[in-house]
Amino acid sequence: MTTAVSPARAFAVGAFGIATFSCMDAVMKGLVIAIGIYDTMFWRSVIAAGFTAALWLALCRRRPTRAALRLHLVRGTVSTVMALLFFWGLARVPMAQALALSYVAPLLALALAAVLLKERVPRAAIGASLIAFAGVGVILIGQARADLGHDAFVGAIAILVSAFCYAWNIILMRQQSLAADPIEIIFFQSVVVAVLLALAAPWLASPISVEHAPALVLAAFLATASLGILAWAYAHAPASYLAPTEYTSFLWAAFFGYTIFGEIVSVWTIAGAALIVGGCVAAARRKPEPFAQAETMVP
Repeated sequence: MTTAVSPARAFAVGAFGIATFSCMDAVMKGLVIAIGIYDTMFWRSVIAAGFTAALWLALCRRRPTRAALRLHLVRGTVSTVMALLFFWGLARVPMAQALALSYVAPLLALALAAVLLKERVPRAAIGASLIAFAGVGVILIGQARADLGHDAFVGAIAILVSAFCYAWNIILMRQQSLAADPIEIIFFQSVVVAVLLALAAPWLASPISVEHAPALVLAAFLATASLGILAWAYAHAPASYLAPTEYTSFLWAAFFGYTIFGEIVSVWTIAGAALIVGGCVAAARRKPEPFAQAETMVP
């Protein structure tokens, strides 16, 4: 038996998941600046693994299939590399610019969805993403006029590399959602990331301070919640349809960057944001066939 969900509903849930992720980005930026990338990532992952283990034991406990386990391991590994690069760069680059650079990922995901998932990519989805990407270009032109320094340049390179990982992550998220339920996905994602980071703990980890413990717990909670929300959305709509929701994170990045870190939002940024929102609205107006859950091929 299959279940169908309105594409508009799946799109809205996906956008909410991105908003939750954006809140976590702001918390993580502050933590990386304060205690460094490794301790931030390691302790957040350990706490998140505790959250998700409680959920999995209470609500799921189902043993994953071999295909699902393979996807969990692959996505957990890709996510570890992606997150280390992104948050390291985010600490050195204004949030709005960092998110703008990361927007190459959904564009790559559109092509990967066609190749790996055999999804048809409608012209409307391509056009909507190109409109949003034009907004990214406007933002980058504005940023190029500012002297950001060497650290910001290296941070931007790290974010661009992480975007390639994220494009693959989007596709893996879609495949995971068809092979496992959201609780299983977020549990194994958290565990794989925590285990991989724990390999370096004897040499790199420092004890959690009382001052930073609440922020680490908040970051872990937001990461867990956003993973579950996005897992549900990608289980009910094609990756090519949901990819443009990624662009809404720019608005949140501009807001948090200004209110928390004092990062000024320029006219270039506002103009680019208008194009980004326009692309997302165009994508949301497309009405594809309702999407039914099904099994997926594991590459």
